[in-house]
Amino acid sequence: MPLPYELQVGWRYTRAGRGGRRNRFISFISGASIIGIALGVAALIIVLSVMNGFQRDVRDRMLNVIAHVELLDYAGQALPDWHATAAKARQNPEVVGAAPFIATQSLIARGEDMRGAVVRGISPADEAQVTTLGAQLKDGAYARLVPGGWNIVLGAELARQLNVREGDKITVVAPGGQVTPAGVVPRLKSFTVVGTFSAGHYEYDSGLALIHVDDAAKLYRTQGPTGVQLRLRDVHEARRVAAELAQAMGPEILVRDWTRSNAIWYDAVQVEKRMMSIVLTLIVVVAAFNLVSTLVMTVTDKQSDIAILRTLGASPRSIMGIFIVQGAVAGVIGTLSGVGLGLLVAFNIDVIVPFIERVLNVSFLPGSIYLINHMPSDPQRGDIVPIAVVSLILAFLATLYPSWRASRVQPAEALRYE
Repeated sequence: MPLPYELQVGWRYTRAGRGGRRNRFISFISGASIIGIALGVAALIIVLSVMNGFQRDVRDRMLNVIAHVELLDYAGQALPDWHATAAKARQNPEVVGAAPFIATQSLIARGEDMRGAVVRGISPADEAQVTTLGAQLKDGAYARLVPGGWNIVLGAELARQLNVREGDKITVVAPGGQVTPAGVVPRLKSFTVVGTFSAGHYEYDSGLALIHVDDAAKLYRTQGPTGVQLRLRDVHEARRVAAELAQAMGPEILVRDWTRSNAIWYDAVQVEKRMMSIVLTLIVVVAAFNLVSTLVMTVTDKQSDIAILRTLGASPRSIMGIFIVQGAVAGVIGTLSGVGLGLLVAFNIDVIVPFIERVLNVSFLPGSIYLINHMPSDPQRGDIVPIAVVSLILAFLATLYPSWRASRVQPAEALRYE
């Protein structure tokens, strides 16, 4: 079945490179427009994939230490029955693990060195259900966190700052104090360092210490756990599940998911990703403008052809369709080429970047400076599909004015000097 002549002529104009220097120049400009669209689409996919990769790696390291959702008493007191709270939370099908905890900002001192840190009381037997760090250290330092042992596990950077190692004694200074005839005296307790952990995230490696939840309850006088940590089946559903749990748990329980606990980082990443998408989309917009100029030049060059088609009975709508096809073909080829190139680079960036580093003898991400010493990549359908759709829409919109202009060509005027 033969194709409509609009498609045939439009495709011929797209690939035309013969018939003189002018035609070859127009064909070159058309090719440059296609390459511009492809490079713009590829750049968008590669940059957003790398940003997704960084976000994933930092998030995973963060979630090695913290839970997906926390349930806390609004008054900051101990939960009446943390087992009942956890059981009620587990009724939500997305919740797959629960563990009690107490978290309080304290001072940790050794000699004249003193650092502020969050001291978290945990139950080693339950912690592995909610954090992967607990599972990794289950048979190591966590096993030595026993009730009444007054042992502590420090973040690796915190231990380095305090210059302590396993077996050393440190002092934890609890907030508040106790009233004595001599005045308010701070509550101090000596702990033995039984190990360190390295989550790969500076904030937690330098500002977190772990003790047994029973020791924490005695030190901070809470009479029991003040919250329950939850692990979800899908970390991306944390906000939705937190909203559902807030309704189910009642007004006396504060529900906080990890995106709100780390709102500054999470919002900064989202804003940065959104702004980068807008900036890189301008590359595709520029390529679309190039497509407009290409089609305008083609219309000017092909006026005699348009006039002949009009005298043979072609309608203005058909003429308009020819140049819409030409622009749409360029947009489709450029978009598909860009998607293919972008995915090729995004899926092989772990090979491409080390090769460039070896050739140039440089290191883009020194491990001594950055949290991550490699270039991660995580292409996501939710980014790629909108990029392709926007590129195709821009290419289609770029065809409207030149096509309309072609449909307005008058045969008598165009053939007057032929």
